[in-house]
Amino acid sequence: MRIGVAPHRLWPDREEELDTVLQTAVRAEELGLDHVFASGHAVAGATGVTPDPLVLLAAVAGATRRIGLVTSVLVLPLYNPLILAHQAATLDRLSGGRFTLGVGTGWDTEEYAAVGVPFAGRGRRTDEQLAAVRQLWRGEGSPRLGVLPRTEGGPPVWIGGQSDAALRRALRFGDAWHGSGVDAEALTGVRARLDTLGDEVGRDPGELALTAGLFLVPPGFTPAVKVPGRPLGGADASAESVRDELGRLSDAGLVSASLWLPVATEELPDALAWVAGELVSHFSDQ
Repeated sequence: MRIGVAPHRLWPDREEELDTVLQTAVRAEELGLDHVFASGHAVAGATGVTPDPLVLLAAVAGATRRIGLVTSVLVLPLYNPLILAHQAATLDRLSGGRFTLGVGTGWDTEEYAAVGVPFAGRGRRTDEQLAAVRQLWRGEGSPRLGVLPRTEGGPPVWIGGQSDAALRRALRFGDAWHGSGVDAEALTGVRARLDTLGDEVGRDPGELALTAGLFLVPPGFTPAVKVPGRPLGGADASAESVRDELGRLSDAGLVSASLWLPVATEELPDALAWVAGELVSHFSDQ
């Protein structure tokens, strides 16, 4: 299983907490983590302040050499598809093919209103935009993007959401389904639903990888914010309970875990070191 982290804590309160994201990303690479990821809210709200994901990951690309770069997730209907396709292709090319575009339809009606985009119909527009982005990356039709991606056919696309419509979208356009906070039982259920929907969509569901964003409070750390849902390993986690749960997720088909760490910003470096020592080293041997 590949393990990545966000380069800042879950839901930072202040812009100053984002000032060390590049140092954190470099440290994550040094510790052997697979990827860093960034979410995509354009306005501050209940989830705190959030940097622009593409700008953040572009800066990380310039500060690192190996580590993967993932949006988890970018709210696709808020973007012009041609502009996004160009930005993603540029980031994929300049990073040496390290970029993964994780997308979803979003949930924040106030954010949609602030951007001036209708909330209704966002699922249908997401399907249309994904089809357009894929076509642009392949260099088909007109216009031609300013640059084409380094990765043939474009960077990998992870698609979030648990509705049947979201699962169909992942089957039609995705390289992976990207869940949030799932356990092994829920993941098994998602795989079963994908198997059912595969015939309808006309794609072998076995071709679709399973990935997820998960929440982890490492043992010995205190949450800085209320953890949404059950954290990995339970409320009183140990290294063994976290590894056991990740192992069960791996057995259920999860290939990549993106870890949100809801610890205080000043404790994030130590939390990263715990993840590397207790999880990455364990799963890299399997």
